[in-house]
Amino acid sequence: MSHAIAAFLQRFDLWDRLLAMALLLGVGIYVTGLRHLWRQAGRWQGLGAGRVLAYAAGVLTLVVALLSPLDSLSDLLFSAHMSQHELLMLVAAPLLVLGRPLSALLWALPGPAREVVTHQLRRGGLRALWRFVSHPVVILLLHAAALWIWHVPRLFEGALEHPAVHAFQHACFFVTAALFWYALEAGRYGRGGYGLAALFVFLTSLHSGLLGTLITLSGHLWYPLYGARAMSAGVDALEDQRLAGLLMWIPAGVLFLVLGLAFFAAWLGEAERRARRRDASPRLAPVAGVLTPPPGAHERATAGAELSDRSA
Repeated sequence: MSHAIAAFLQRFDLWDRLLAMALLLGVGIYVTGLRHLWRQAGRWQGLGAGRVLAYAAGVLTLVVALLSPLDSLSDLLFSAHMSQHELLMLVAAPLLVLGRPLSALLWALPGPAREVVTHQLRRGGLRALWRFVSHPVVILLLHAAALWIWHVPRLFEGALEHPAVHAFQHACFFVTAALFWYALEAGRYGRGGYGLAALFVFLTSLHSGLLGTLITLSGHLWYPLYGARAMSAGVDALEDQRLAGLLMWIPAGVLFLVLGLAFFAAWLGEAERRARRRDASPRLAPVAGVLTPPPGAHERATAGAELSDRSA
């Protein structure tokens, strides 16, 4: 058994092992935070079943993208590498954002430490920095910059040749995507910002779809390093590049469309609820006027009662 485990672990390099340990640590912290939160507020309160399932699905997606055979295949085929990136940015990132891991992290801390951290996070400097970094416009530009810059051939092939650079590339894609989805789902604009979220999803779909189109329609290899590697696997490198571009262009575009429509529907629903509240307010006002005594009525009634007492 020990030899089988050792042989299994030899499939993973140092970065894979570090990632596996980080994921296990993150899951442990999340579970600890859930236990503390539910002990105080009751089961499924604070972080409900939907958010817990979203977090679990997000972690599973990270495992599939970075620790499954897909990761080894991405060294040979550009299409597999593109699949990794789309899973990181369009599946794992929004699912983990919905899971609210930062809330679980705070609840995993001991009570005094949690109060100190919460107080520090509310301080002017850190709060202003976080508001700037998580501003939808800022993170839209950061995410777009990460996507386009890392597809520059020299940088992309550098990531293929150096595991540390490759890990940093994946971190850039995942972190900027997570901040992007956080800014839209749980940012400062709240429910009223769903319309803005739909617009930003549409803009991101446009520029990422453009990049996918350029890759798909190109008549030459963007990354010659994949030429030799794909050939060793018996795959035509240019056809594989077209498949990679299509993955960024069509399936990712469809997913962006679904998410954008979800934000748009939420925006319409919130606008309808606000309209109903506004329509209800004028109807309630006359009723409130009937039920509420006019100004000075209480004083006049008191004076009348005093006069009656004196007359008696």
